[in-house]
Amino acid sequence: MLTIKHETFEGTFPFPPHYHVVNGFAMHFVDEGSGEPLVMLHGDPTWGYLYRHFIPALSHTYRCLVPDHLGMGKSEVPADVSFYRLEQRIAHLEALLLHLDLRDITLVVHDWGGPVGLGFATRHPERIKRLILLNTWAFAPWPGGSFPRLLELIRSPRGEAFVLQKNGYLEPALVGTTFHTDALTEPILQAYRAPFPTPESRLAMLWWSRDIPAAQTDVSYAEMKRIEHALPLFSQTPVLLIWGMQDPVLPPAVLRCWQQVYPHARTYEIEDASHFLQEDAYDRIGPWIEAFLQTTA
Repeated sequence: MLTIKHETFEGTFPFPPHYHVVNGFAMHFVDEGSGEPLVMLHGDPTWGYLYRHFIPALSHTYRCLVPDHLGMGKSEVPADVSFYRLEQRIAHLEALLLHLDLRDITLVVHDWGGPVGLGFATRHPERIKRLILLNTWAFAPWPGGSFPRLLELIRSPRGEAFVLQKNGYLEPALVGTTFHTDALTEPILQAYRAPFPTPESRLAMLWWSRDIPAAQTDVSYAEMKRIEHALPLFSQTPVLLIWGMQDPVLPPAVLRCWQQVYPHARTYEIEDASHFLQEDAYDRIGPWIEAFLQTTA
């Protein structure tokens, strides 16, 4: 939200804000460093703050770009719920990355950032140099086994009040799928809460959760299937898989799906990390990413 445009959250997010107007709304992104572009995409219910530990080190050698999807983080919040569908999310990212004319992109994706980022990548494979996949998916229907109870609740008729009025989604999702919850101190939780102070500011959390394609009748099923069918475009592209093995949302079975799609991928399995592995194990993930970038130069 623009009200937190210059907020650094006690210095934990010191990066100057940048904006690009997409379909009439200001989309925020971090732009630090120079060199080959490293685009890091968050999912739901987080924002670019998720990558705060990686930007300082990686920006010494690479141009680190961390967008906030519309409705999240420091970006504006459209009231039109169609903005939160997968196809529109991809179009928003596409507008930003083509505006910046990025090439030789290393795409780092997590959670919903996977379908959105890979949606862009499959439309513009000539711009992609590497893929780094962190506890994400791009398969239809939902590949994670039983649909998570919290997501089922959000898709139910009472889910709207639960997310918008009670703000009942963000903290259970974040804390419930972080392994080392002691790392989520109150200042960090405040930074994650900051973009969502009112019911109107929580639309993205509601509609993004509802947009997960679990059946062929779901609105974004066809687009997710398009992305899934196009994944072999990157069969010769360097791929790094880093997975929090205690993830109840996208369990190790989903990692195995990725390993079937990309058998050449380099894989790191983190036994003491859950879905939000950037919070659980950033001190290990950062060096693995740096080593991968250096050996695939």
